[in-house]
Amino acid sequence: MREKAQESVKAVLPVMVIVLILSFLIAPLSPDIMVEFMTGAVLVIIGMAFFSLGAEVSMTPMGERVGGNLVKTKKLWFIIGTGFVLGMMITISEPDLQVLARQVPSVPNMVLILSVALGVGLFLAIALIRILVGFALAPLLILFYLLIFLLAMLAPADFLAVAFDSGGVTTGPMTVPFIMALGVGISAIRNDRHAEDDSFGLVALCSIGPILAVLILSLVYQTEGSFSPEIGRNIATSVEVGQLFFEATPDYMKEIAVSLLPITVFFGLFQMFSLKLEKKTLSKILIGLVYTYIGLVLFLTGANVGFIPAGNALGTVLAALPYSWILIPLGMLIGYFIVKAEPAVYVLMKQVEELTDGAISGKAMQISLSIGVAVSVGLSMIRVLTGISVLWFLIPGYVIALGLTFLVPKIFTAIAFDSGGVASGPMTATFLLPLAQGACIAMGGDVVRDAFGVVAMVAMTPLITIQILGVLYVRRETQSADRSTGVEYQVDISELFAEYEDDEIIEF
Repeated sequence: MREKAQESVKAVLPVMVIVLILSFLIAPLSPDIMVEFMTGAVLVIIGMAFFSLGAEVSMTPMGERVGGNLVKTKKLWFIIGTGFVLGMMITISEPDLQVLARQVPSVPNMVLILSVALGVGLFLAIALIRILVGFALAPLLILFYLLIFLLAMLAPADFLAVAFDSGGVTTGPMTVPFIMALGVGISAIRNDRHAEDDSFGLVALCSIGPILAVLILSLVYQTEGSFSPEIGRNIATSVEVGQLFFEATPDYMKEIAVSLLPITVFFGLFQMFSLKLEKKTLSKILIGLVYTYIGLVLFLTGANVGFIPAGNALGTVLAALPYSWILIPLGMLIGYFIVKAEPAVYVLMKQVEELTDGAISGKAMQISLSIGVAVSVGLSMIRVLTGISVLWFLIPGYVIALGLTFLVPKIFTAIAFDSGGVASGPMTATFLLPLAQGACIAMGGDVVRDAFGVVAMVAMTPLITIQILGVLYVRRETQSADRSTGVEYQVDISELFAEYEDDEIIEF
């Protein structure tokens, strides 16, 4: 717990310092918003520590054991059906999906939720089949993203940003560790050399389903976007701040309980009928679930109550400055650090390090993710200031990302497309998106068209930066092999002269 707490402090502290410096120098924020933000940041730090520990001792072992047990049944229809049902159950209970549903007013909430859940369930089933048969990930990604952009050309403009955002919000911090571990468990049954590579990619494919679902809905429903910003509550005393957080906590306790229930029930059924784990192992997993629950409740309470008003207010103040262009470098700075506070990022980094035996370091991945998110936030602020359509950034971005799949090892492609869904988590939705929304309102722009799309941009740029890391990795390995070959060559030459005396060699 001490180690997790230190990681959490290092992740959140830079964002706190940046907001404090901005509020004291160029972007004054009201005292109530600042107190809410600081209180929320403390809860986020504590929540991250509990979540990281809980995911490590419960969610990951659960997913790996369920995945391995599924394959042992040797019944393809059962594996596909289980993946489909599990994908739907997890998605329906995802809290961020409720937020997404409210952003598309003319589509009934339940229609949108069930459509997105259907998309995730279908693509989770496809992802499991891909692992079992060993089919390459890159061709599937190219095929499905071509379909996405063809549908995007037909979709109304008000649907585009929300549709692409949906791919990020439905792969939340609770479901990502379980889904990733599920892939590890299933691929572990295979003994071929590509099994570890194929264990990644589930999150990448599951992120496609929601985008397709919302784009298809856009062909049926016509909508004009609506948005109500979250503003400060005019808090007068510290007691009122406490009440604000205490009143919100029961709602998040209920949301997270509903979200964890499907996975817990699912695992419980496997335990009863198939797994039969020892009491000690089972107790450890149950304790980890409690840690996960506590962590997510604290994290989401702090992020939603404390960060959303601060993000909106900061964006509004910065955009109103005579030099509003400062939004671009400041957004990039915040984006660079805020991705480190995404709880699922640490789960991905740890899994990558373990499966590659440290060949791909967590630090290199974190730097690549930070650079990617910084670029995406900078581009998002350009969109806010200029009103450029999100497709002008997404289409070239995905063309580059899909083109890089031909140049890097398979594992880098899978990790990169997984990292897109992982990076676009609750911190993006509760701080970066409100930052863009506040700036858009101050600029008099269309919030639904110009501000939404931040999540989509954050989900896109890591696909490029992680694969560039793969290109550098390949180059380093090639250089290392060349140096190794050179050493062997020198040894061979020296052996040729071993039978001669020194003066004979000189003469020669």
